[in-house]
Amino acid sequence: MTVATSSRAQKEVIARYLGETADNIDSLPFKLHDFGFRGVSSVETAGIGGCAHLTSFLGSDTVAAITLARKYYNCPMAAYSIPASEHSTIITWGKNDEVEAYRNILTQFPTGLVACVSDSFDIFNACENHWGEELRDAVIARGRDGILVVRPDSGDPVTVVLKVLEILGAKYGTVTNSKGYKQLPPYLRVIQGDGISHETIGDVLEAMKVANWSAENVAFGEGGSLLQKVHRDTQKCAFKVSSAEVAGVLVNVYKEPITDKGKISKKGRLTLELQNGQYVTVQEGQGDASKDILQTVFEDGRLLIDHSLDEIRARAEIDLVKEYKQRKTS
Repeated sequence: MTVATSSRAQKEVIARYLGETADNIDSLPFKLHDFGFRGVSSVETAGIGGCAHLTSFLGSDTVAAITLARKYYNCPMAAYSIPASEHSTIITWGKNDEVEAYRNILTQFPTGLVACVSDSFDIFNACENHWGEELRDAVIARGRDGILVVRPDSGDPVTVVLKVLEILGAKYGTVTNSKGYKQLPPYLRVIQGDGISHETIGDVLEAMKVANWSAENVAFGEGGSLLQKVHRDTQKCAFKVSSAEVAGVLVNVYKEPITDKGKISKKGRLTLELQNGQYVTVQEGQGDASKDILQTVFEDGRLLIDHSLDEIRARAEIDLVKEYKQRKTS
């Protein structure tokens, strides 16, 4: 729940900036890529958290999430990825041959999307000279059938992303979209995969907007902050007993510590109801069971409702996307 909620909240942020600065929001499902597999405590953790992320997005390098979605949520292919370099595949060539490492990436993957981490030594020199001069013609030629995604991976995300965009824009030119914001040529994009979280992603996008860059130029990769830097207190999320039957009588079960009112738990039989457009938890058996939105999915070790990932994605969809799809079909 915590990962799914975080991913959905970040989707809302990205969608808002795409809506304000891009021609459309079609690229939204691939704007936040799961980089978290290697940083979590177990394969099971990666599978569960990674699948939660996929309730809102379609991009992931966490294979465990894809296999979990296939096994338990009736989804043959829940996510997609692209060829992408890792630092070792660049630095093995040595600093003096860094440009040859990049050239090799373009040679090995002559078409389609490919991402290349470019901060192994000097991200700004890589953009200014390697990508911007020595390999410029190759990138443009490859652009007939592919897209190069340049990946900075260190430093302050706001500062680095803006400077990378300015350098690449100066070297390759830009176009102005229908909203009045700058975009790199369609064969060139940037992915920021370091220091990204719900707290920072909006800062990057706001800085881009102020500098007149469209959110269309950038995708994000999120690792530890997505799958590992979360716990039960991140969103104060926990399962607790609220009601019990004692000697045939229902009693409220709750705690109310005088030292922390934030830990007061809900009392008695609960219903979740939609009242005036807001979800409200009605406590102590005072709710209307016919209006209870919650469904019993598991009971006494049995699975009562087998939700597919597609069904969950439909329920989790953000309002901006629903409105956008409605406008496109009307």
